Amino acid sequence: MPTFVDQVTLHISAGRGGNGVASVHREKFKPLGGPDGGNGGPGGSVILRVDSDVTTLIDYHHGNKRRAEHGGHGAGAHRNGAHGGDLVLPVPDGTLVKTVDGEILGDMVGVGTEMVIARGGRGGLGNAALASAKRKAPGFALLGEPGDEIEVRLELKVVADIGLVGFPSAGKSSLIAAMSRARPKIADYPFTTLVPNLGVVRAGDVIFTVADVPGLIEGAADGRGLGHDFLRHIERCAALVHVIDTATIEPGRNPLDDLDVIENELARYGGLEDRPRLVALNKVDVPDGNEIADMVREDLEARGLRVFPVSAASGAGMPALTYAMAEIVDRARAERPVVEATRIVLRPGGVDGGGDFEIIESPEGWRVRGEKPERWVRQTDFSNEEAVGFLADRLNRLGIEAKLVTMGAIEGDAVLIGPPDNAVVFDFKPSIEAGAEMLGRRGEDERLREERPAATRRRDIQEQMPERSENETRADVARRIDRSGKAAAPTTVTSSGVGPMAYEIGTKDDPDWDGEE
Repeated sequence: MPTFVDQVTLHISAGRGGNGVASVHREKFKPLGGPDGGNGGPGGSVILRVDSDVTTLIDYHHGNKRRAEHGGHGAGAHRNGAHGGDLVLPVPDGTLVKTVDGEILGDMVGVGTEMVIARGGRGGLGNAALASAKRKAPGFALLGEPGDEIEVRLELKVVADIGLVGFPSAGKSSLIAAMSRARPKIADYPFTTLVPNLGVVRAGDVIFTVADVPGLIEGAADGRGLGHDFLRHIERCAALVHVIDTATIEPGRNPLDDLDVIENELARYGGLEDRPRLVALNKVDVPDGNEIADMVREDLEARGLRVFPVSAASGAGMPALTYAMAEIVDRARAERPVVEATRIVLRPGGVDGGGDFEIIESPEGWRVRGEKPERWVRQTDFSNEEAVGFLADRLNRLGIEAKLVTMGAIEGDAVLIGPPDNAVVFDFKPSIEAGAEMLGRRGEDERLREERPAATRRRDIQEQMPERSENETRADVARRIDRSGKAAAPTTVTSSGVGPMAYEIGTKDDPDWDGEE
């Protein structure tokens, strides 16, 4: 079971917004109390936050699906739904956030830095919020929006001041153990260290961190050994220390060649050319190691490198190496600009901005893209005729229908609103004048019917009532009218078109009619 994880793919879902509610105030002796439906609460967002107590991504390795809370639905008596709780995911300092395609979304550096990686959906408005001077008692409410869903890749780049590089068993872990209280696993065989080790070192007034990169061998940049997986952990280091084994028993190796091999791998990896270098000739407590260190020191210094013969076992030369590291770190910190904790908010924009839209002619029909029309469609309850009419008003005011006519759309063309994989399809039919003043009874939109059958039948009965005989009741008049055929059989016709959409409603003469009025 892994204990150190520095790469993970995370599936993140923000909370859905709660639905608004259509409600009418009811109280004794107040039959017309007015709309009092509350709004739905917004869904919770998912936030990444740098936490100093977190050093690995192992928690997300075992559970890579995270979801924030949904918003509560509205209720009557002007009660709004509860806000969905935000989900805060702690990540280590130095976490890089990418899309699965490799696009960098953010670099999480500095304790307290936050990124809103998925925004919660908006809550739907209740009918109290939708009431206006012309629509005093809306019989509908808006639905809550779904929250953002995203799949991201988190990559940890350890934030250390000094990076130790070198061949396996060169003594990097031993140096960290000698300089700090870190206790990494140490053994006398290659690839003992399987994960980067971190140690906190104090030299005078300077406190800094040291990390090693395990498994660097020739060909590491191509994936050999373990260095390919961990080279990125030294990208943030202020300086690099070459740890060279002067007492190796492997044939054909010498300190100068070891240095050249590691430098070649660093150059192939790239981006580390400007980092200061120090050289630690380790294991000088061994007689042969001390002699070899004396032999190569002059050649290394001729290359412009500062060389420190040290022994992690005996502690020889460790103070000088530690203070040299502290000097570089102190200078780098003085030159580095102050990084303040930031809160990065990712807000996906519309195609052409918040209030703009675009219409593209495609083989499927006229495709409408834009933040507002797509959001309005998501909020609409298509089982409610008045809600559909309200959507039509909004789309018409935005200018979608006028632009469709200008672009050559004709009656019956398909109009698609939304993303290609989840678009809502309407039949285009140029509308009559839209407006809330055309609404009929609450919960109905007269623009969806040219003539309501029930209203026609009542009007015919009312016209015949003065001519009825003395003993004839209203029911008798209705039956007489039905027999005489004055009022035709109930029929509904194609809608008069609301915005870019129209519903085809069947009739009794239509073979597809389901038999319900």
